[in-house]
Amino acid sequence: MTLTELSYVVALAQEQHFGRAAERCHVSQPTLSIAVKKLEEELGVTLFERCKNGVQITPLGERIVAMAGGVLHQVAAIKDVAAADKDQLHGPLALGTLATIGPYLLPQFIPLLQKTAGQLSLYVEEGSQDSLTLKLRNGELDAILVTAPFSEP
Repeated sequence: MTLTELSYVVALAQEQHFGRAAERCHVSQPTLSIAVKKLEEELGVTLFERCKNGVQITPLGERIVAMAGGVLHQVAAIKDVAAADKDQLHGPLALGTLATIGPYLLPQFIPLLQKTAGQLSLYVEEGSQDSLTLKLRNGELDAILVTAPFSEP
C-alpha cells in the first residue's frame, strides 16, 4: 500500500469516474485503474463497483477511503512541519540582553541580521542576567546576550 494508491482511491471516490480521477491525479487512466486494482487485491476487498458510466464506492470502500483521506491529511501536516523547520531563520526570535551590552552590540547585530535573515522578526528584551536566564530556561526567550562567566548548562 502506497500513499500514491491512497491518493488515487480518494480521488476516485470523489470523482466517481476513472478518467476524471486520473486527470485530477495527473496520470493516465490505465495507471490509476491498475493502482486501484492492486490496492484492492492487496487488501482482499472491493472498494469500488465498476459500472458502464463510472464507479460506485462500496460501504467498506467508504470507510477505507475516509481513513485514506485522514492518512493523506496527516502526511500533508508532516510535510508542513518539515518545511517550516527547514529555514530556522524565519519567524520570530526572542532575544534577551543586559542593558549594559545591548546598546553596544545591537546596533551592529540588527542590520546584519536583517541582511542575512530578512524573514526573521526580532523581539528584544532587556533584563538582569538572572531574569534573562530564567526566561531562557522557561522558553520565553530563544537566546540571551550576557557577560561571562555564564555557568548555566
